[in-house]
Amino acid sequence: MTRNGRIRFSLATGLALLLAATAHSHAAPPQSFSGPFVDTSAYLQSDAHIDAWYGMTWALKRNFDEICGDTFCEGEFSNIESLRYRCSVHRVSGRIGSCVWVFAASNEEIEPATGKIGVQEGFWHCRTPLPAYTTIEELLTALAGEQPLYATLPGSSRSIFDGLIDCL
Repeated sequence: MTRNGRIRFSLATGLALLLAATAHSHAAPPQSFSGPFVDTSAYLQSDAHIDAWYGMTWALKRNFDEICGDTFCEGEFSNIESLRYRCSVHRVSGRIGSCVWVFAASNEEIEPATGKIGVQEGFWHCRTPLPAYTTIEELLTALAGEQPLYATLPGSSRSIFDGLIDCL
């Protein structure tokens, strides 16, 4: 191999290592299992509970989509979208640490003189108003059915909808 060939090979190898290191540094960190709280999907074990969880999150999104145009989506942001509903659960007791529903939206304005489009982003993370020590099993039972958005939360007189009013 010539001197130029060795230099090119060294540069290519160095560049490949640099790109690999950069890609690795931007990757999501591995989930830590050292703490007592996990995602609901990691806590639930029975098929019935897993089906109840995913059915509930699907129904929440559907309930929100049904009312968005008449409530939260009438103002500056007319395209609010539900991104994800997520809860943290104590891995031993099943007690919920917190639940959050994440939403995003945008408002676009066209500049007539230039044709440029200005975009204003909206982003919300709405906490569910759950009383302390609520378990995931209690939440799943309380929100079972077609209208979980309006169901009374366990140990409370509030609903997830009430939490959205406070947030959006």
